[in-house]
Amino acid sequence: MFLDTNFLESDEIKLILEKTTEADPVKNWVPAYHFLICDRQGTVMGRCALRIGYIDSLYYVGHIGYSVYEKYRGHHYAAKACKLLFLLAKKHNMSYLYITCNPDNIPSRKTLEYLKGELLEIAELPENSDMRVNYGDTEKCIFKFDL
Repeated sequence: MFLDTNFLESDEIKLILEKTTEADPVKNWVPAYHFLICDRQGTVMGRCALRIGYIDSLYYVGHIGYSVYEKYRGHHYAAKACKLLFLLAKKHNMSYLYITCNPDNIPSRKTLEYLKGELLEIAELPENSDMRVNYGDTEKCIFKFDL
């Protein structure tokens, strides 16, 4: 089910596979890849993940998650990582992805706009959402990316 990921690199960054996680129907999880975002010399600048498949909860959680360490922000590394993850999603025959962020996370919103995502809505999270229960999030900006 998991594919080779050695092609996930550009002239500036490369994604190094850290681990994969299998689907867990009990937890309502889909298979996922987890990567380190590195520069060409191998310096770790952040992390990202790609969730494979389509289930209702991914509308709020998103197919892609990312985090860039503070000292490396401002260089579009999250966007560059997402573009590489789009390629991997296509290899899994995915036709679209959702990526979400908190409405007050302006840098992440700018990243998703920079990537030309379509803002579908600012959605109220379901009461039983893990993000609401565990992190106190109440809303998410839902961006859709057609591949």
